[in-house]
Amino acid sequence: MCSIFQITCDGAFFNRCLDCFLGKAAYIRNLQDNLDALETELGNLIARKNDVMRRVDDAERQQMRRLDGVQVWVSRVDDVKTEADELITDGSREIEKLCVGGYCSKNCMSSYKFGKKVAKKLRDVRTLISEGVFEVVADRAPESVADERPTERTVVGLQSQLEQVWRCLVEESAGIIGLYGMGGVGKTTLLTHINNKFLESPTNFDCVIWVVVSKDLRLEKIQEDIGKKIGLVGDSWKSKSVEEKAVDIFRSLREKRFVLLLDDIWERVDLTKVGIPLPGPKNTTSKVVFTTRFIDVCGSMEVDRKFQVACLSEKDAWELFREKVGEETLQSHHDIVELAQIVVKECGGLPLALITIGRAMAYRKKAEQWRRAIEELRRSVSEFAGLGKEVYPLLKFSYDSLQNDTVRSCFLYCCLYPEDYGILKWDLIDCWFGEGFFGESDRSGVENQGNDILDTLVRACLLEEVEDDEVKMHDVIRDMAIWITCEIEKEKRNFLVRAGAGLKEAPGVKGWENVRRLSLMQNQIETLSEVPTCPHLLTLFLASNMELKIADGFFQFMPSLKVLKMSNCWNLKLPVGMSELGSSLELLDISRTQIQELPEELKLLVNLKCLNLRLTSQLRKIPRQLISNSSRLRVLRMFATGYDRFHEASEDSVLFGGGEVLIQELLGLKYLEVLELTLGSYHALQIVLSSNKLKSCIRSLYLQLTGDTASIIDATAFADLNHLNQLWIDRAKELEELKIDYTEIVRKRREPFVFRSLHRVSMYRCHKLKDSTFLVCAPNLKSLDLSYCSSMEEVISVGKFAETPEMMGHISPFENLQMLDLEDLPHLKSIFWKPLPFTHLKEISVGYCRNLRKLPLNSNSAKERKFVIRGKEDWWNRLQWEDEATQIAFRSCFQSLFD
Repeated sequence: MCSIFQITCDGAFFNRCLDCFLGKAAYIRNLQDNLDALETELGNLIARKNDVMRRVDDAERQQMRRLDGVQVWVSRVDDVKTEADELITDGSREIEKLCVGGYCSKNCMSSYKFGKKVAKKLRDVRTLISEGVFEVVADRAPESVADERPTERTVVGLQSQLEQVWRCLVEESAGIIGLYGMGGVGKTTLLTHINNKFLESPTNFDCVIWVVVSKDLRLEKIQEDIGKKIGLVGDSWKSKSVEEKAVDIFRSLREKRFVLLLDDIWERVDLTKVGIPLPGPKNTTSKVVFTTRFIDVCGSMEVDRKFQVACLSEKDAWELFREKVGEETLQSHHDIVELAQIVVKECGGLPLALITIGRAMAYRKKAEQWRRAIEELRRSVSEFAGLGKEVYPLLKFSYDSLQNDTVRSCFLYCCLYPEDYGILKWDLIDCWFGEGFFGESDRSGVENQGNDILDTLVRACLLEEVEDDEVKMHDVIRDMAIWITCEIEKEKRNFLVRAGAGLKEAPGVKGWENVRRLSLMQNQIETLSEVPTCPHLLTLFLASNMELKIADGFFQFMPSLKVLKMSNCWNLKLPVGMSELGSSLELLDISRTQIQELPEELKLLVNLKCLNLRLTSQLRKIPRQLISNSSRLRVLRMFATGYDRFHEASEDSVLFGGGEVLIQELLGLKYLEVLELTLGSYHALQIVLSSNKLKSCIRSLYLQLTGDTASIIDATAFADLNHLNQLWIDRAKELEELKIDYTEIVRKRREPFVFRSLHRVSMYRCHKLKDSTFLVCAPNLKSLDLSYCSSMEEVISVGKFAETPEMMGHISPFENLQMLDLEDLPHLKSIFWKPLPFTHLKEISVGYCRNLRKLPLNSNSAKERKFVIRGKEDWWNRLQWEDEATQIAFRSCFQSLFD
């Protein structure tokens, strides 16, 4: 039994060994056939792959996306091909090892392993061929949230604003957001980066839609752009009416979270007519963001938030410019960096100008080239670096969009002033009036119209509001205006502007012949000796040439001249021949000069409408009848006129008698509407206050009350000076009180604010005056200067209200105060009896007020503390504070004045 079992087991084992041997031997025996088959099947697989890839490429050209399964199969084919190619290449070497007719091998183990790999790879290839049958190779790719738009690589100076707007989009409830600013400032760049940020940062929005609106507003075009993004396409949809398209757009968007980006809006876009579901209380998930040059558009679009895109800071402007110029150029000469900084300043922080000029200067590696470039920029900017082709035409769109030629003329007039010049609004309106831009309107109408135009220009970002009473023109906007007046509209405008050019000599008068408006303002011109012929000249600015001397007869060939400004020409003496302007001149400005006498021939300037003699402290003679002969005079500015020479005025001057003679002439001026007046006697003041005509005209009042001053002046009488803007009281040595009957005011007016238009008050050398409590009736006071009032103890006295408790609830002085200057008030102890918020304050200056130990400030005032406190260190150290924290808070505001 045992032996039989042994034989059975040995037979089974032998059979298994035989099968194994024969199976393994098959890898060797079939090696040649398998290699041939692998090469053939691999060719079939590659052909199959090529067929599939042609279908994939066709689909991807149609913006479709290949299926993941197809991509995996293609990757496997590539891997298998690489491996199969290696086996086929190595196959010839393995075939050479075979012997006994291919049934055996000189190295059985090596041939066996290789043959096994070939057989497996053949199976893999055949499997891939069978799997490579695809009915569909691609499907429609999901739409990206936003379409990426080309833009600059960096957003120099815009990063913080980009982050602000982005937070507003993704975090806040604001639905409609406006970005406004002047042309070329970077609004579109900012909006583009907002658009592209949706591709980088995941949000919950379904789609971002970009539409360029531009000046020519067409709802159909906006609808078509929106339709393309949300899949509303085809001829049938394009043929629908605006109303039908609006319905389709509304249906498509109402269930989506969308962001609509509208670039370059010039007027209100009715989103409802377009079909946009309006963001609001019922739709807090969608947003509309737009750019515009006009702040008015933000109002008409009913924005929830608006952001001004302003010019770049000096630091950011330099960074952007050096990026465009390149370090290689900047380092090519040791002077170039300094010269480049001058060029940057000329650009005024406007990105478009910085980029355009920076690119133009990128290959100028010699310092002399940069110096010539600066000269060109200052002389004829439109010819430099393509500004006249790239920058100014873009900015000119804002000019062209102004509503009429009067507004455009008023805008261009501003370029007569120097760069970075703060232009007083009333001074500009005076010039516009003198030029005749407003026709024959009365002054009230002129002021309203002038201020409306200024508001329009500020809202259009063509002017910048510096203060409430001052505007400024951006340097590049000014250059664009000069470009228009000297080149584009030369025949119509023809300006010659050399203001602030550093001239020591005037341009040759031959070039003046056809000029209509000429500005040589703010130079160092000392003489005008040639007599020009200027038949068309309407405006001449000679102001701020401190040493200017003008030849006699200089004005004799200027028959059309209407506006003549010679202010701030310190040593001015009027030339003989001014009477030649008698038939045309409507505005004469000789303010801020040391002129001592006005010549008799000025009586012939019978068409004068505006005469400005402000701050002519040395003027002692204005001939009698000179003022009254100017019967068409509407604006007379005599604030601080002759205040140093009142006592020297002769009997043939209207300044004689402290101004009483002047007042008699003023009473005869039928058209007078604006009056700034200097008076040297209390009696003259009483005459003015008894004239309803004069009271209605007064804007500024300078009182030099020497001699006959009453100890008490009833300031309540000033209540009828409804337009009084500035009050200056000087040398009122006997004045003890400016009295107001507060009980009577409350009874008659029901509120105490009788001096609503009063913005500036100065009180000098009023040695018996103990307080200035009447100022509680001036709620809009912006500047207060109290100096050399040796008896003053309180600025506002609480004791004055003891008998009028009903006033206490009304009193909150200095709400709009910006500047407080207290100088040499040795007995001053208090400004106000309790702390004040000072929400608009910019500066407090204190000098020689040794008894002022406390300021009306506390921790609430410290919350803002955006103002400066100037004074001497020892005075500051003696101040008493509510607590140490308040003292520490205000220490950062303090600036020491040296002894």
